[in-house]
Amino acid sequence: MVAKISVGNSLYGALAYNGEKINEAKGRLLTTNRIYNDGTGTMDIHRAMEDFLALMPVRSKVEKPVVHISLNPHPDDILTDTELQNIAREYLEKMGFGNQPYLVFKHEDIDRHHLHIVTINVDEKGRRLNQDFLFRRSDRIRRELEQKYGLHPAERKNQRIEIPLR
Repeated sequence: MVAKISVGNSLYGALAYNGEKINEAKGRLLTTNRIYNDGTGTMDIHRAMEDFLALMPVRSKVEKPVVHISLNPHPDDILTDTELQNIAREYLEKMGFGNQPYLVFKHEDIDRHHLHIVTINVDEKGRRLNQDFLFRRSDRIRRELEQKYGLHPAERKNQRIEIPLR
């Protein structure tokens, strides 16, 4: 499984991107935390924005409060929606985002199904959540989940070829 993390400031952009996938029937909403979910697999972008903004402080010094995570299992890993939800929840919990508002989307726009997660890294008091070693923690957690769920391990695409010095 490959994990990609993007940190930015456009909550609407992250929601619109995932909403567009739903509108094109190339994705659906799997689960949420602290954000309204009617259970149909669709979402109302404006309602989701309102829910996020209600949980974010008006004043915050955090410049990039939006976290957009993509979790991509290997194409040979066939997972149910329940397993994907569990993986997303465990990943977020271990990353320290378990109590944050979040949306988990399943995308079906390429040859493998994968997850997109939209959350925020700001608490109710306007403080940034711990982002120290975010990518290292993600890599460790990704490996733990691969072992737990019996997934193919992520491999580097561009492995270095050792060339001897002359």
